[in-house]
Amino acid sequence: LWNGSYPFYPGANARFPFDTTWAVIITIFLSMLATFIIILPGIRGRGRLFWFLRLVTGLFVGAVLLTIQFTRDWETGWVQANTSYKSFSRAVVNVDIGLHIGLEGVNITLKGNPVKQINETINYNEHFPWSFDSNYDRSYSEGLEKGLPSPILYMAEKFSSQSPCAVHRQYRISGHYASATLWLAFCTWFISILLFSMSVLLHGGYMLLLTAALILFSLLFFFTARNTPKCPIQFGPVSLKTDYGESFWLTLVTGLLCLLLGLGVIILNSMEPEKLKLIFNLDKKKGAEEVWDKP
Repeated sequence: LWNGSYPFYPGANARFPFDTTWAVIITIFLSMLATFIIILPGIRGRGRLFWFLRLVTGLFVGAVLLTIQFTRDWETGWVQANTSYKSFSRAVVNVDIGLHIGLEGVNITLKGNPVKQINETINYNEHFPWSFDSNYDRSYSEGLEKGLPSPILYMAEKFSSQSPCAVHRQYRISGHYASATLWLAFCTWFISILLFSMSVLLHGGYMLLLTAALILFSLLFFFTARNTPKCPIQFGPVSLKTDYGESFWLTLVTGLLCLLLGLGVIILNSMEPEKLKLIFNLDKKKGAEEVWDKP
């Protein structure tokens, strides 16, 4: 049950199958979706489909904006290598080494092939944070004191503030700015949901455009750090190379989705307001009371 280790004693940090923070976020949004699906039969006519599509799209954007704040795969890389396991030891192990960079720090995973080698269980997942309330160099020093495997310490040293690679400051600052703009995007998304629920459709479209702009700016902030010169991470004849991870591409898709939806609302409001009212389930009596801004 505990992967061969005792649960109440310090030991190796094994790779957990998923991050509990974003698991909680996804569970909350799925619960909200299930609740709204229950009341879906109470909506009459063809407006039911449009209402369901708006619901799914809105919950998807909100869940993504919250989840990517805590994911650790904005930039990822894997390599399989034969490397030394501990300092002052000649033991060589065959391992999969993973590097996962997020907005709040870096995760380094180490898994043996097979997991049981040299009478040890090689399955590590170490997180080194650089958020405002954390100290990366102190986390690295604690890893040295614990005697973490050499591949983990070797890669963690590359991102320390004292490393000649000089990438710590760029990743830390870009991660902070990207995180701040994503929190702003979450706020503007929430405001757009309120505006659409009050049938203020044009201003809701403007807020969606602002949400898209903030999301794309967060990608630009991370892009600046991703394209800084890096020191090679070499394990014998092979090197570990990183590329944009799933969180980066998911954020890009969400930003483009908000951009298209915002533009669609604004264009329909100026050219086909009746169709826009149909999409948002506004009947003629209610639509006559609305103030539609036309050029």
